[in-house]
Amino acid sequence: MKKWKLASPLAALAVWQALAVTGALGRATPSPWDVLKGLYDLAATGLPRGYHLQGHVAYSLLRVFTGFGIALVIAVPLGILMGWSRWFEAAVDPLVEVVRPVPPLAWLPLALVWFGLGLGSAAFIIALGAFFPIVLNTVLGVKGVDPRLVEAARTLGAREGTILRRVLVPGSTPSIITGVRIGMGIAWMTLVAAELIGVKNGYGLGYMIMTARDLARFDLLVAGILVIGVIGFLADRLIRIVEKRLLRWR
Repeated sequence: MKKWKLASPLAALAVWQALAVTGALGRATPSPWDVLKGLYDLAATGLPRGYHLQGHVAYSLLRVFTGFGIALVIAVPLGILMGWSRWFEAAVDPLVEVVRPVPPLAWLPLALVWFGLGLGSAAFIIALGAFFPIVLNTVLGVKGVDPRLVEAARTLGAREGTILRRVLVPGSTPSIITGVRIGMGIAWMTLVAAELIGVKNGYGLGYMIMTARDLARFDLLVAGILVIGVIGFLADRLIRIVEKRLLRWR
Protein backbone atom coordinates (compact mmCIF):
# COMPACT_ATOMS: atom_id res chain seq x y z
CA MET A 1 0.00 0.00 0.00
CA LYS A 2 2.89 2.36 0.74
CA LYS A 3 3.99 2.51 -2.90
CA TRP A 4 0.54 3.78 -3.91
CA LYS A 5 0.98 6.83 -1.69
CA LEU A 6 3.31 8.28 -4.34
CA ALA A 7 0.89 7.65 -7.18
CA SER A 8 -1.14 10.86 -6.93
CA PRO A 9 1.86 13.21 -6.37
CA LEU A 10 3.71 11.68 -9.32
CA ALA A 11 0.61 11.87 -11.51
CA ALA A 12 0.07 15.52 -10.52
CA LEU A 13 3.73 16.26 -11.29
CA ALA A 14 3.41 14.69 -14.74
CA VAL A 15 0.24 16.64 -15.54
CA TRP A 16 1.88 19.84 -14.27
CA GLN A 17 4.92 19.29 -16.53
CA ALA A 18 2.69 18.60 -19.52
CA LEU A 19 0.64 21.77 -18.92
CA ALA A 20 3.82 23.83 -18.61
CA VAL A 21 5.41 22.39 -21.76
CA THR A 22 2.29 22.73 -23.92
CA GLY A 23 1.37 26.13 -22.53
CA ALA A 24 -2.22 24.97 -22.07
CA LEU A 25 -2.70 27.36 -19.14
CA GLY A 26 -0.68 30.19 -20.65
CA ARG A 27 2.97 30.87 -21.23
CA ALA A 28 3.41 32.17 -17.71
CA THR A 29 2.83 28.70 -16.23
CA PRO A 30 6.15 27.66 -14.63
CA SER A 31 7.43 24.10 -14.97
CA PRO A 32 8.39 21.99 -11.95
CA TRP A 33 12.04 22.69 -12.74
CA ASP A 34 11.37 26.44 -12.81
CA VAL A 35 9.72 26.21 -9.40
CA LEU A 36 12.62 24.19 -8.03
CA LYS A 37 15.03 26.90 -9.19
CA GLY A 38 12.67 29.47 -7.71
CA LEU A 39 12.88 27.75 -4.32
CA TYR A 40 16.67 28.01 -4.49
CA ASP A 41 16.44 31.71 -5.39
CA LEU A 42 14.06 32.32 -2.47
CA ALA A 43 16.44 30.60 -0.05
CA ALA A 44 19.61 32.19 -1.41
CA THR A 45 18.51 35.66 -2.55
CA GLY A 46 15.07 36.18 -1.04
CA LEU A 47 11.95 38.06 -2.07
CA PRO A 48 12.09 40.97 -1.62
CA ARG A 49 15.87 40.76 -1.92
CA GLY A 50 17.39 39.96 1.45
CA TYR A 51 14.15 38.51 2.85
CA HIS A 52 14.97 34.84 2.59
CA LEU A 53 12.58 31.89 2.47
CA GLN A 54 13.66 30.70 5.91
CA GLY A 55 12.50 33.96 7.46
CA HIS A 56 9.19 33.86 5.61
CA VAL A 57 8.56 30.32 6.86
CA ALA A 58 9.48 31.19 10.45
CA TYR A 59 7.16 34.20 10.66
CA SER A 60 4.29 32.37 8.96
CA LEU A 61 4.67 29.48 11.40
CA LEU A 62 4.56 31.95 14.27
CA ARG A 63 1.34 33.54 12.98
CA VAL A 64 -0.38 30.25 12.16
CA PHE A 65 0.45 28.52 15.43
CA THR A 66 -0.38 31.60 17.49
CA GLY A 67 -3.81 31.92 15.88
CA PHE A 68 -4.39 28.17 15.91
CA GLY A 69 -3.32 27.92 19.55
CA ILE A 70 -5.77 30.64 20.55
CA ALA A 71 -8.57 28.86 18.69
CA LEU A 72 -7.68 25.52 20.28
CA VAL A 73 -7.53 26.85 23.84
CA ILE A 74 -10.96 28.50 23.50
CA ALA A 75 -12.80 26.05 21.23
CA VAL A 76 -12.12 22.75 23.02
CA PRO A 77 -13.32 23.78 26.52
CA LEU A 78 -16.26 25.67 25.00
CA GLY A 79 -17.25 22.67 22.87
CA ILE A 80 -17.01 20.31 25.84
CA LEU A 81 -19.27 22.55 27.92
CA MET A 82 -21.75 22.92 25.05
CA GLY A 83 -21.91 19.18 24.54
CA TRP A 84 -22.14 18.44 28.27
CA SER A 85 -24.72 21.03 29.35
CA ARG A 86 -27.95 21.56 27.43
CA TRP A 87 -28.66 24.93 29.00
CA PHE A 88 -25.14 26.16 28.24
CA GLU A 89 -25.49 25.03 24.62
CA ALA A 90 -28.88 26.74 24.36
CA ALA A 91 -27.30 29.98 25.61
CA VAL A 92 -24.15 29.91 23.46
CA ASP A 93 -25.15 28.10 20.26
CA PRO A 94 -27.14 31.02 18.73
CA LEU A 95 -24.09 33.29 19.00
CA VAL A 96 -21.83 30.63 17.48
CA GLU A 97 -24.23 30.04 14.59
CA VAL A 98 -24.58 33.77 13.87
CA VAL A 99 -20.83 34.35 13.72
CA ARG A 100 -19.88 31.08 12.00
CA PRO A 101 -21.09 31.96 8.44
CA VAL A 102 -19.13 35.23 8.41
CA PRO A 103 -15.92 34.74 6.37
CA PRO A 104 -12.70 35.59 8.23
CA LEU A 105 -11.91 38.08 5.46
CA ALA A 106 -14.93 40.15 6.50
CA TRP A 107 -13.23 40.79 9.85
CA LEU A 108 -10.11 42.34 8.29
CA PRO A 109 -11.06 46.01 8.87
CA LEU A 110 -12.05 45.39 12.49
CA ALA A 111 -8.91 43.33 13.09
CA LEU A 112 -6.80 46.32 12.05
CA VAL A 113 -8.75 48.65 14.35
CA TRP A 114 -8.64 46.31 17.33
CA PHE A 115 -5.12 44.89 17.08
CA GLY A 116 -3.24 47.15 14.69
CA LEU A 117 -0.80 46.02 12.01
CA GLY A 118 1.16 43.04 13.30
CA LEU A 119 0.92 39.60 14.85
CA GLY A 120 -2.29 40.35 16.75
CA SER A 121 -4.46 41.06 13.71
CA ALA A 122 -3.04 38.12 11.72
CA ALA A 123 -3.49 35.71 14.63
CA PHE A 124 -7.07 36.93 15.11
CA ILE A 125 -8.03 36.19 11.49
CA ILE A 126 -6.36 32.77 11.60
CA ALA A 127 -7.99 31.94 14.94
CA LEU A 128 -11.43 32.76 13.52
CA GLY A 129 -10.89 30.36 10.66
CA ALA A 130 -9.71 27.50 12.89
CA PHE A 131 -12.17 28.02 15.75
CA PHE A 132 -15.46 26.77 14.34
CA PRO A 133 -14.40 23.33 13.03
CA ILE A 134 -12.80 22.59 16.39
CA VAL A 135 -15.73 23.70 18.54
CA LEU A 136 -18.38 21.98 16.40
CA ASN A 137 -16.49 18.68 16.26
CA THR A 138 -15.91 18.85 20.00
CA VAL A 139 -19.64 19.27 20.61
CA LEU A 140 -20.41 16.33 18.33
CA GLY A 141 -17.78 14.23 20.07
CA VAL A 142 -19.15 14.86 23.54
CA LYS A 143 -22.72 14.20 22.42
CA GLY A 144 -21.59 11.04 20.65
CA VAL A 145 -20.31 9.37 23.83
CA ASP A 146 -22.46 6.33 24.68
CA PRO A 147 -25.00 7.47 27.32
CA ARG A 148 -24.74 4.04 28.95
CA LEU A 149 -21.15 4.79 29.90
CA VAL A 150 -22.23 8.00 31.63
CA GLU A 151 -25.05 6.22 33.47
CA ALA A 152 -22.71 3.42 34.52
CA ALA A 153 -20.30 5.98 35.96
CA ARG A 154 -23.11 7.67 37.87
CA THR A 155 -24.29 4.32 39.19
CA LEU A 156 -20.81 3.70 40.56
CA GLY A 157 -20.98 7.02 42.40
CA ALA A 158 -18.83 9.16 40.11
CA ARG A 159 -19.33 12.90 40.39
CA GLU A 160 -20.12 15.08 37.40
CA GLY A 161 -16.58 16.45 37.25
CA THR A 162 -15.15 12.94 37.29
CA ILE A 163 -17.55 11.85 34.53
CA LEU A 164 -16.45 14.82 32.46
CA ARG A 165 -12.73 14.06 32.90
CA ARG A 166 -12.81 10.26 32.78
CA VAL A 167 -15.67 9.52 30.38
CA LEU A 168 -16.72 12.44 28.18
CA VAL A 169 -13.32 13.93 27.36
CA PRO A 170 -11.62 10.60 26.45
CA GLY A 171 -14.69 9.46 24.52
CA SER A 172 -14.86 12.66 22.49
CA THR A 173 -11.11 12.83 21.73
CA PRO A 174 -11.34 11.22 18.24
CA SER A 175 -13.89 13.82 17.14
CA ILE A 176 -11.89 16.62 18.74
CA ILE A 177 -8.77 15.59 16.83
CA THR A 178 -10.77 15.53 13.58
CA GLY A 179 -11.78 19.12 14.29
CA VAL A 180 -8.17 19.99 15.08
CA ARG A 181 -7.03 18.61 11.73
CA ILE A 182 -9.69 20.54 9.85
CA GLY A 183 -8.94 23.68 11.87
CA MET A 184 -5.22 23.44 11.11
CA GLY A 185 -5.96 23.19 7.39
CA ILE A 186 -8.21 26.25 7.50
CA ALA A 187 -5.57 28.12 9.51
CA TRP A 188 -3.14 27.71 6.63
CA MET A 189 -5.87 28.61 4.14
CA THR A 190 -6.42 31.95 5.88
CA LEU A 191 -2.70 32.69 6.16
CA VAL A 192 -2.40 34.67 2.91
CA ALA A 193 -5.35 36.90 3.80
CA ALA A 194 -4.04 37.33 7.36
CA GLU A 195 -0.61 38.37 6.13
CA LEU A 196 -2.08 40.97 3.81
CA ILE A 197 -2.88 42.97 6.93
CA GLY A 198 -0.57 41.41 9.50
CA VAL A 199 2.85 42.03 7.97
CA LYS A 200 4.92 45.03 8.89
CA ASN A 201 8.39 43.48 8.93
CA GLY A 202 8.38 42.16 5.33
CA TYR A 203 8.25 38.49 6.29
CA GLY A 204 5.54 35.91 5.66
CA LEU A 205 4.75 33.31 3.00
CA GLY A 206 1.50 35.02 2.11
CA TYR A 207 3.25 38.37 1.79
CA MET A 208 5.96 36.72 -0.31
CA ILE A 209 3.38 35.20 -2.66
CA MET A 210 1.65 38.56 -3.15
CA THR A 211 5.03 40.20 -3.84
CA ALA A 212 5.80 37.54 -6.45
CA ARG A 213 2.43 38.23 -8.07
CA ASP A 214 3.12 41.95 -8.25
CA LEU A 215 6.49 41.24 -9.89
CA ALA A 216 4.97 38.65 -12.26
CA ARG A 217 7.39 36.04 -10.89
CA PHE A 218 5.03 33.11 -11.24
CA ASP A 219 7.79 30.60 -10.52
CA LEU A 220 8.29 32.15 -7.09
CA LEU A 221 4.52 32.43 -6.58
CA VAL A 222 4.01 28.72 -7.21
CA ALA A 223 7.06 27.95 -5.06
CA GLY A 224 5.44 29.80 -2.15
CA ILE A 225 2.18 27.93 -2.64
CA LEU A 226 4.10 24.65 -2.70
CA VAL A 227 5.90 25.52 0.54
CA ILE A 228 2.59 26.25 2.28
CA GLY A 229 1.20 22.94 1.03
CA VAL A 230 4.18 20.95 2.25
CA ILE A 231 4.20 22.61 5.69
CA GLY A 232 0.45 22.05 6.01
CA PHE A 233 0.94 18.40 5.09
CA LEU A 234 3.67 17.98 7.71
CA ALA A 235 1.51 19.68 10.35
CA ASP A 236 -1.30 17.24 9.60
CA ARG A 237 1.11 14.30 9.87
CA LEU A 238 2.21 15.59 13.27
CA ILE A 239 -1.39 15.79 14.47
CA ARG A 240 -1.99 12.22 13.30
CA ILE A 241 1.07 11.01 15.20
CA VAL A 242 -0.29 12.67 18.35
CA GLU A 243 -3.67 11.10 17.63
CA LYS A 244 -2.18 7.60 17.50
CA ARG A 245 -0.46 8.11 20.84
CA LEU A 246 -3.54 9.54 22.53
CA LEU A 247 -5.83 6.85 21.15
CA ARG A 248 -3.79 3.74 21.78
CA TRP A 249 -6.87 2.24 23.44
CA ARG A 250 -8.80 2.16 20.16
